[in-house]
Amino acid sequence: MLVGHVNGAIGPATAIYVNRLLRDAAARDARCLVLTIDTPGGLADAMRDIIQSIFASPVPVVTFVSPQGARAASAGAVIMLSAHVAAMAPGTNIGAAHPVSIGPGGESNADDTMNEKVTNDAAAYARSIATRRGRSVEWAERIVRESISSTADEALKEKVIDLVAPGLDDLLARIDGRAVDVEGERRTLHVADAAVVDAPPTLREQFLSRISDPNIAYLLMLAGVFGLFFELQNPGAILPGVVGGLCLLTGAFALQMLPVNWAGAGLILLAMVLFVLEVKVTSHGLLTVGGVIAMLFGSLMLIDSPFPFMRVSLAVIVPSVLATAGFFLFAVGMGVRAQRRRVTTGNEGLRGMEGVARGAVNAAGGSVLLRGEFWNATSDEPIADGDRVEVMGVDGLRLHVRRVVPR
Repeated sequence: MLVGHVNGAIGPATAIYVNRLLRDAAARDARCLVLTIDTPGGLADAMRDIIQSIFASPVPVVTFVSPQGARAASAGAVIMLSAHVAAMAPGTNIGAAHPVSIGPGGESNADDTMNEKVTNDAAAYARSIATRRGRSVEWAERIVRESISSTADEALKEKVIDLVAPGLDDLLARIDGRAVDVEGERRTLHVADAAVVDAPPTLREQFLSRISDPNIAYLLMLAGVFGLFFELQNPGAILPGVVGGLCLLTGAFALQMLPVNWAGAGLILLAMVLFVLEVKVTSHGLLTVGGVIAMLFGSLMLIDSPFPFMRVSLAVIVPSVLATAGFFLFAVGMGVRAQRRRVTTGNEGLRGMEGVARGAVNAAGGSVLLRGEFWNATSDEPIADGDRVEVMGVDGLRLHVRRVVPR
């Protein structure tokens, strides 16, 4: 018997983990799969993926809201309804599955008709699951339409769950001998003496879960932009380009697992352009202000999720926006100043330098001492030995100079 753990927000990484557990349980011919649940909810697509896998599983699935103080809210509540056996520990709660669509400021951004459509769809989905598992259809609809939440005892009384158990051992003892419907076949659970195998997420699944955190994905994308920009400004540095490329690709992979609002991504890209233009165009700071505003709103809009825990946190956005503005103003400004700096190497670097004539210098030729080196030189005017000269041009290995008039 396998025991898995669904903790934190439900997203694509959670669906990958649960689907892997179901495959492993089937391959091992496990007596059942127990999923301990403690979640505030998550993405509807990931929830539906998990539920479809549970319905198709040849192995009975037992969901258990645990430990005490845990919750199965929103998407977690609907997943609980889909299990062959649903249980809760004392002091836990379940429910509050009303679909929400909110904008970057936290306000509703969908019209009444669209909200009604989404709510009706979610309510019908919850009812269908409850009907299939023989649970309270009325309660399933109310958690969607009224956002009700129930304690373990209330859920048991409402016939939402099958039992309340303080721990895993007690749960297994109480479900032993219970008959469940698995793909249309009645099967009896024999789990009292079953070997319990804990199945935590693999390193890959932990990595996917970590980077699918909107805050991590957002920071990875910014780090990637910084690294690649630094590499372009300083070709050959290598390390910033390699790290930036890895961060950018990893961040892009993480974002494709999240509900990205591409208008928000576009605003962030616009902000980067405005920051670069600020050091090239005289705007008296207007481009910087525009860049900060664009990046702030773009960051708030980037993850299109109804749940605050599935969006980029303001505590991450504000420092990131300020740091990005400072980075571009400093890095791009330094680059522009370097480009405008006078050339100090090669033939161009010799222009304007001063030396001393060593012998007479005229149109026919002569010699000057420059930077400790003797150079052949010509001049349009006669220059006496010892006079200071200034380089006006370079023709191959011959300098064209003029006499420096003492002030």
